Amino acid sequence: MSLNFESIGWFLLVSGAILALMGVGAIVLARLGVPVGSLPGDLVVQRGSVTVFAPVMSCLVVSIVVNVAIWLLRR
Repeated sequence: MSLNFESIGWFLLVSGAILALMGVGAIVLARLGVPVGSLPGDLVVQRGSVTVFAPVMSCLVVSIVVNVAIWLLRR
């Protein structure tokens, strides 16, 4: 089996572009004051010097938004 470096290159470029867009989105949301990561339903457990954060509701909201966006783009 031989490696197809062109496919790997395209995959890396698209993955990098998606990560860059997510980073820009995070910066914009932070500057707008949107409380992503501190919604009701996000779990934070603090025991001594250990903090565990589980953004359950934030992940649900992001999932719904992404699914609606993909659905709209496919129409």
